[in-house]
Amino acid sequence: MLAPFHLAFPVHDLAAARAFYGGVLGCPEGRSADEWIDFDLYGHQIVAHLDPAAQPAGLTNPVDGHDVPVPHFGVVLDWSDWEALAERVKAADVVFGIEPHVRFPGKAGEQATMFFRDPSGNALEFKAFRDRSKLFARD
Repeated sequence: MLAPFHLAFPVHDLAAARAFYGGVLGCPEGRSADEWIDFDLYGHQIVAHLDPAAQPAGLTNPVDGHDVPVPHFGVVLDWSDWEALAERVKAADVVFGIEPHVRFPGKAGEQATMFFRDPSGNALEFKAFRDRSKLFARD
């Protein structure tokens, strides 16, 4: 079994984070306090910490013809879960930084991917492989 990761990240507004991660992404909420909220992101613990001055990073790197935001975080999902999340995010009118699509077609790293930002500007990527055993495969 894969061990869950833990990630703490800054947000400028906890109510907006709660609405986005809990409402839009459907992450169950765990413990919380006045300055942080735990969320269950597909079995992983992410913690939104209040920083009213939080600013998103502006760095990008070119990947397969797109400007991928750095840093970013997310989860590798099963294909059907990825499709369902893409529809959920579209229905919530979230603006995609990189629209849902398949990159590296026909290669060992072929994957479905999408990028978008939370209300504080944190970049997220969700991806899926038709064959998860190819997660670390080289061409």
